[in-house]
Amino acid sequence: MFDGLKDKLSGFRSDVEENVDATEPDEEPTGDAEPAAGSSEAAEDPSEAAAEESPGGAESDSTVDSSGDEGDEADDEPSTFQRAKAFATGRIIIEEEDLEQPLWELEMALLESDVEMSVAERILDSVRESMLGESRKQVETTGELVESALHDALLDVIAVGQFDFEERIADAEKPVTIVFTGVNGVGKTTSIAKLSEWLADRGYSSVLANGDTYRAGANEQIAEHADRLGRELISHDQGGDPAAVIYDGVEYAAANDIDVVLGDTAGRLHTSDDLMAQLEKIDRVVDPDMTLFVDEAVAGQDAVNRAKEFNDAAEIDGAILTKADADSSGGAAISVAYVTGKPILFLGTGQGYDDLTLFEPEALVESLLGEE
Repeated sequence: MFDGLKDKLSGFRSDVEENVDATEPDEEPTGDAEPAAGSSEAAEDPSEAAAEESPGGAESDSTVDSSGDEGDEADDEPSTFQRAKAFATGRIIIEEEDLEQPLWELEMALLESDVEMSVAERILDSVRESMLGESRKQVETTGELVESALHDALLDVIAVGQFDFEERIADAEKPVTIVFTGVNGVGKTTSIAKLSEWLADRGYSSVLANGDTYRAGANEQIAEHADRLGRELISHDQGGDPAAVIYDGVEYAAANDIDVVLGDTAGRLHTSDDLMAQLEKIDRVVDPDMTLFVDEAVAGQDAVNRAKEFNDAAEIDGAILTKADADSSGGAAISVAYVTGKPILFLGTGQGYDDLTLFEPEALVESLLGEE
């Protein structure tokens, strides 16, 4: 899953390592070596010689002397002598020139992987801020430094708004009502069936309510899932009021001690005024506990744009991305939460009812960086 993006992130790590290695001194100065009087190094940065003799020794030497003047020197890039001395004391310094080309290539890689522009920029800014001018002991390799910066930058955008879905179900007053929305053909009804099974595995009962009264054959499709899973289905005739169907589902659940109502709705575009009005009515009549947006991970940038549009038109609480197992780019998984401010909650990873995976940002980042 997301193998293409994994390769691109690995390429960024290799590029930075190569650039840093290429600019390290060819010969390692000894730890107590000092520039000769009158040498170009001493003339270039006389404050360093004084720093060598000051208490604290090598540990006070990082990228620049933060305890001294904070004027022009604090804004300068590390000098050649500073780099050599840092290397001699077992440290490395990351400079702008080390990152410029790799960051540009990382930006292109993210955009090619359908990561939304603002999300890509956020990742680049975080990586640059984390690494630029950084001085780390060489036992912590350049690769480890890059991996740490990427880990934090990716987690920053992926984990936006994340909450514990099962904990919310457990704590909520029953029945919990969840309404599903999205465009046609993205696996919304199948995702409802999968979530019903996921809930059953954790001891929660559920009833399905078919609020998709617009599409011919919708009742038959969800009825087939209900039969296979042994779930009760609440439905009305085609053309009925979707809000009334889901309301009846809530009434049935309350009367029969059912934990969760899973309400399907007609596939729609955010520009479909009549269908969006149906969602607004469902909100008024049913007041669902959660509204989940469903789209395909393989839709990439289109899925990201639709998630934002649906959230703007009828606020969502989270998202489910289907066909994640077939997605090599990972752009939607990286971008949806940051763009909407609402979390991805589940990934669809196959055709079976058990192929629904709780979305865990930390686990995804570790997978992308090859840490698992």
